[in-house]
Amino acid sequence: MKRSFLALSGAILFSFSALAQKAEPVFKDGEAQIVEAFNNPDEWIREDLWVETEFDTDGDGKPDRVHVDVTRPKQTETEGLKLPVVYESSPYYAGTAGMAPGLFWNVKHELGATPPPRTHVEVKRRGERPIISNSQIRTWVPRGYVVVHSSSPGTGLSDGSPTVGGDNESLAPKAVIEWLSGKDNGYTSREGNEKVQAYWSTGKVGMTGTSYNGTLPLAAATTGVDALKAIIPIAPNTSYYHYYRSNGLVRSPGGYLGEDIDVLYDFIHSGDESKRAYNNRTVRDTEMANNLDRVTGDYNDFWAGRDYLNDMKPMKAALLMSHGFNDWNVMPEHSYRIAKRAKEMGLPVQIYYHQDGHGGPPPVSQMNRWFTKYLHGIDNGVENDAKAWVVRERDSQKEPTAYADYPHPAAQDVTLHLTKGGNTAGNLTTASSKAKATEKLVDDVNFSGADLAKAKTSENRLLYLSPTLKEALHLSGVGKIEIKLASSKPAANLSVWLVALPWNEAADAKIYDNIITRGWADPQNYKSLSKSKPLKPGKFYSLSFDLQPDDQIIPAGQQIGLMIFSSDKEFTLHPEPGTELTIDLDGTKLTLPVVGGKAAFEKAAN
Repeated sequence: MKRSFLALSGAILFSFSALAQKAEPVFKDGEAQIVEAFNNPDEWIREDLWVETEFDTDGDGKPDRVHVDVTRPKQTETEGLKLPVVYESSPYYAGTAGMAPGLFWNVKHELGATPPPRTHVEVKRRGERPIISNSQIRTWVPRGYVVVHSSSPGTGLSDGSPTVGGDNESLAPKAVIEWLSGKDNGYTSREGNEKVQAYWSTGKVGMTGTSYNGTLPLAAATTGVDALKAIIPIAPNTSYYHYYRSNGLVRSPGGYLGEDIDVLYDFIHSGDESKRAYNNRTVRDTEMANNLDRVTGDYNDFWAGRDYLNDMKPMKAALLMSHGFNDWNVMPEHSYRIAKRAKEMGLPVQIYYHQDGHGGPPPVSQMNRWFTKYLHGIDNGVENDAKAWVVRERDSQKEPTAYADYPHPAAQDVTLHLTKGGNTAGNLTTASSKAKATEKLVDDVNFSGADLAKAKTSENRLLYLSPTLKEALHLSGVGKIEIKLASSKPAANLSVWLVALPWNEAADAKIYDNIITRGWADPQNYKSLSKSKPLKPGKFYSLSFDLQPDDQIIPAGQQIGLMIFSSDKEFTLHPEPGTELTIDLDGTKLTLPVVGGKAAFEKAAN
């Protein structure tokens, strides 16, 4: 009897020892830690498969399947370990058209004119199975996650057609997330019937990615799919109208003059070559060609259907957004508008802003806390952390400053009026203008915005300056311009920059040293975004529009300058020089979000 008891005790001890040696996620200070057992890439299991969707966008009469890859610790196979998933989807994984000659629209023409045709290109697919991408893997697999990638419809080895914001780009990741949470829609091949299950998944999924890859987490979240618990979109394009138009104006994303939605379609269309003719005919050459409207730039149902703000009602996922205030490609309004609506809906929301350009994720620790809470279910209190994190000027992106919210809760609108002298420099003042004056500028796209801002005098822009600041001034939020103008022609570009002067020409100068924020508009849309109306030359029209969101501390010794001009060489169409814009100073004002309000502005400026 004694020997049996000892044998049983030994068996129990061996069993406990074996259990103790099993690898599992480890958490410290509210974050998932790197686990050495998960940290050997040679032991990771890498495989690919296809997930069947509920749509057919390539016209073959069969539901489209999307190509998916999986990277997971070996313990999900050897020890039955189940882990949550970090998922990234993209149209870029299998290659793009690059900067092919003729791909972009020619912008050198008059406003309202039909542009000359552009050149279509074909993308050659690249990549070898089973690896679609290596992104996210080294960050998250060692911390106890499975990492999954998928190629968007019509790209790589995924069926379907790109639609650049169409419903299939929301429903494709939804189908993958449903497979990850137990749906029987996974297959070992593109066309076969052998099934595959995500038996290693806990059914909790988080998504992240940058730019287009940051758009798709939001797209998936707007479907309301239950298993998508958290998303971290980085510099996402949340509205294709806001990306390719601005307040009715045809306006390119920064760095990609002449890009439009059909250009992006060609840029990413790396899918099955046998399906491309059908896709091109139905999507690019019909739906896009009939609705993108480069002639007027007006808003319509096509653009409304590619604005994720309109689709947010079903969204449940906890949202951590990231954006750069000097991202002039995907501008900061894209994240601001979505975060604002998500807060209004009562969703968990944090936003991280930095002072640089396109891209830039939150610190890994911040992302880690978000996924630890919403994917692993660890009660780390992240929902009680600061709602806004802003990287201050010249601080490291890894060291944001915490704020109660964004915009800063102490920010108040301050209205500034204009006084005469804009061809050299008029004044910006809190005192109401009684100038009863007009001032004129002459459009000339040969001068860049920077050229105009630095010029001591110019007939091609109007510039109005605050007094030199005696102490730093903190701006936080969305500025607005109300402007009353007349044009010498039925159509004109309108561009507005808010600048900090004197212009810093130093080699290490940052863009925020000089450009505070910007905005663009089509005066023909003064009444309606969806219906432009030709201007009567010489007649005055009033319009107002928002500038891009910002959070910036303007240092003492600088002046804040409002610059009004017409064609913006980096962003707008390039008409022939000569259009005259006349600005009514009494009917024009600038509203700035100042931390501390009017008292803070006057204290700094007087």
